[in-house]
Amino acid sequence: MTATIVSPPQDPTSDRKRKRFLRRLAGISSGGMFLDGYVLGGIGAVNAAIGRDLGLSLSWQGLIAASALIGIFFGGPLGGYLSDRFGRARMFTLDMAVFVAGSVLQLLVENGWQLFAVRLLMGIGIGAEYSIGWPLLAEFSPTRLRGKLLAFQEVAWYLGYLAAYAVGYGIGHALDLDWRVILGTSTVPAVLLLIARAGTPESPRWLMSKGRTEEARKIAEEYFEDAHEIADLAGEETRKANFWRLFSPDYRKVTAFVCVFWFCTVTPYFAIASFAPTVLADFGMGDGFLGALWVNGLALAGAATTFFLIERVGRRLLVIPQFWMGAAALAVVGFFPAASPLLILVCFLLFSYTNAMSTAVTGVYPNEVFSTDIRGAGIGLATATSRIGAAAGTFLVPVALDTIGVGSTMVVAAGLCAVGAVVTQLTAPETKGKPLTVTSAPRTKRCDPVPRTRIAGK
Repeated sequence: MTATIVSPPQDPTSDRKRKRFLRRLAGISSGGMFLDGYVLGGIGAVNAAIGRDLGLSLSWQGLIAASALIGIFFGGPLGGYLSDRFGRARMFTLDMAVFVAGSVLQLLVENGWQLFAVRLLMGIGIGAEYSIGWPLLAEFSPTRLRGKLLAFQEVAWYLGYLAAYAVGYGIGHALDLDWRVILGTSTVPAVLLLIARAGTPESPRWLMSKGRTEEARKIAEEYFEDAHEIADLAGEETRKANFWRLFSPDYRKVTAFVCVFWFCTVTPYFAIASFAPTVLADFGMGDGFLGALWVNGLALAGAATTFFLIERVGRRLLVIPQFWMGAAALAVVGFFPAASPLLILVCFLLFSYTNAMSTAVTGVYPNEVFSTDIRGAGIGLATATSRIGAAAGTFLVPVALDTIGVGSTMVVAAGLCAVGAVVTQLTAPETKGKPLTVTSAPRTKRCDPVPRTRIAGK
């Protein structure tokens, strides 16, 4: 395939415009991740208050805590399907409207099933955010920055999660606010993001995959960083979106890798972080609030570390060793439950830091290994798979603590980390510095060079 691509004008004004656009797109995309973390973290901070106010059983409290995660299970594939079929940009704005509606409705709930239904709706919006916003950002990002921009999405997630803890435990307790008000504070950033997302251009790569070459060319020349990025655009294949292509011989290996990798990364985190105060209190740390803040603060630092290093050291080095260190830390907690509270806290902090480093790469790999026609679907499937474990972990941790104890629960979590390490070691590709048409090429074409492209004026 040979295409003629016009090089974008190389003038300071155009360059500044492109940089401003990329910063804006990264900002409104990471804003969605901030909301995701805020929505999921907020429920952990007020779950006990909800149980007391509404007279809920322990099982109902766990179900409400997991409701958004259950919604993500459905929202990820749904958003991916809609994004691949109808485009990234329009769904990008529509999805934020779901956030706004859910945030407002949280202020009005009166019983457990209503709260469960609203949180389920918000979870659907969160899941769709992964499979809409991430592909849009990946498809506009230059190769040299793609990993950093995608990894920053997880930094924003942890910022949102930590902010929710601060609001729930800090402001909520100090001002004695109703838990509905605390949950409903997500309305403010949701409305701001809804406004900011209006007018976002469509992804040129998605347009190319639909055969809309002229539209893709115009947008790419306006917003892509340089001629090399536009040249890579010519390698996009025109192909109808087909969910089942994820399981074809060309993609089933990377589909399995992404799903297992994400599942084994987030499941131990949610199992611990959602009930960190309870877990840490079992080791003599009071109500566990301070320890929980440390756990989430170190997670933020871990994600930030990946953000700074990913374009220097690559993807694999930020995932495989971290899996093993996390497994070792949790194994110490599991096999030595009589250890000092200080040692237990150090292990939790080590796990939180290293787990967050690998979690930041969950925003990178799925966007790089799937072709444009199935990128949304692939991310949606991986999101759904990961949230099966996250929802189960959140819901089952209280039961596990009562039945098999903290030690055995931590051993199971350590085992999941070890599985993730082995699978990643055997199947994860290194995608650093490679254009999207190379990293996402079908298995039968991965050794082929990028299609030759003639750049006008060069």
